[in-house]
Amino acid sequence: MSPLLILGIIAAYFCLLLGISFLTSRKGESTQGFFLANRQSPWYVVAFGMIGTTLSGITFVSIPGMVEKAQFTYLQMVFGYVLGYLVIATVLLPLYYRLQSVSIYTYLEQRLGKWSYRSGSGFFLLSRTLSASLRLYLVAGVLQLAVFDGLGIPFGLSATLLIALIWLYTYRGGMKTIIWTDTLQTAAMLFCLGVSMYLIAGELNLSFSGLFTTISESSYATVFEWDVHAPNYFWKQVVSGAFITIVMTGLDQDMMQKNLSCRTLPESQKNMGWFTVILVIVNLLFLGLGALLFLYANAKGITLPEKGDDVFPFLALHHFSALAGLAFILGITAITYASADSALTALTTAFCVDFLNFKERPEQQRIKIKNWVHVGFSLLLLAFMLVFRALQSESLIVLLFKLTGYTYGPLLGLFLFGLFTQRSVRDRWVPVVCVLAPVLTYVLAANSQEWFWGYTFGFEVLLLNGLLAFTGLWLVSKPSGEKSSFS
Repeated sequence: MSPLLILGIIAAYFCLLLGISFLTSRKGESTQGFFLANRQSPWYVVAFGMIGTTLSGITFVSIPGMVEKAQFTYLQMVFGYVLGYLVIATVLLPLYYRLQSVSIYTYLEQRLGKWSYRSGSGFFLLSRTLSASLRLYLVAGVLQLAVFDGLGIPFGLSATLLIALIWLYTYRGGMKTIIWTDTLQTAAMLFCLGVSMYLIAGELNLSFSGLFTTISESSYATVFEWDVHAPNYFWKQVVSGAFITIVMTGLDQDMMQKNLSCRTLPESQKNMGWFTVILVIVNLLFLGLGALLFLYANAKGITLPEKGDDVFPFLALHHFSALAGLAFILGITAITYASADSALTALTTAFCVDFLNFKERPEQQRIKIKNWVHVGFSLLLLAFMLVFRALQSESLIVLLFKLTGYTYGPLLGLFLFGLFTQRSVRDRWVPVVCVLAPVLTYVLAANSQEWFWGYTFGFEVLLLNGLLAFTGLWLVSKPSGEKSSFS
């Protein structure tokens, strides 16, 4: 494919995003519209758009790429996701709607204190900055290979261009724009998925029913792992998946900001229910695509890259038809930007509300500060992308979950302590606890095989981290007559 053709498709796509941004922000700029879309978002639009935000470009290439080694065992994590979303819909959403707050971390201030509040929001800012830049790095790398290398444009310049485009279509409308651009981006991702599966099925002479039969009877279709020592042991995956969902969605300003933009709590809960159903189906389709990729390569005698993350891009750009290649570029661009644009908005929201005392400022001053913070986080994402360019060496989805385990653990501990105890903390000690918990988690995980009879930590480092944070909070707390917010 011609790099100029690909660049033209991407340019047309971004013109469409800019058009949506213009339409959604034409009534004027406001912080309430930027943060929560004036709490007027249709629940069904939010539910569909959240698919793109949740999956990201990492899912787009890593889940199909891991099928050769892990088969369909990732579904065990997905089963855990369902449990996590149930907790979010029944426990956390009612709490957030009762508070009627912009930032979900204001709960920590009301329940535990100012330092707990700032610690929780600070760890969100750290975690989401790392994960968003990692996701952006992925799509920037693919586009660099497919487009910018051929045009002689260095990675630093192309990455700057991608970040600038996100800033351009989000800085005015914020959540009002993202609710609708996410819908377009999710549709583009599903289009790519469908086109890829359809074209591979045609190359392998498979009918619609034969497609599913071939996948289910292949060696890649193993779902369950019952070896307790394996990193992807069934109960490890299910429990880890549930808690990863609770922290990455329920305790994440980015994802909850979309839910809180719905008109009412029942609509937000309905959104969460349908979103869960769609997400399970989409993850299953991505695993099916992964099996088809390896079956196709085996049938055609194609030597695949060693890294699983490179398999789908390699086949789409070098062995599939031009239509499939263009669909891949469009899909991975759309899905990554669906995640990155909302992350940038959430980072701006959390920093403004949680650290800059927005309630005490006039609206025009808030708009000005919000715009500068938006620029600052855009530059920070770019800086981390350049760091990942220099250091990345393993499966990106594994790296993402590792980062999640270490950075979201303190958040998990804070919310569990606030919801399930009636004790009050010595608030100034909370930042110390939140820093020590991931450090101790890393030490234990690094030595687990030697210290715990061959046990290897996988994604459950999040649980260990949260437990250590909870324990630390208990040690710096005292009995209180204050009623738990969970009651």
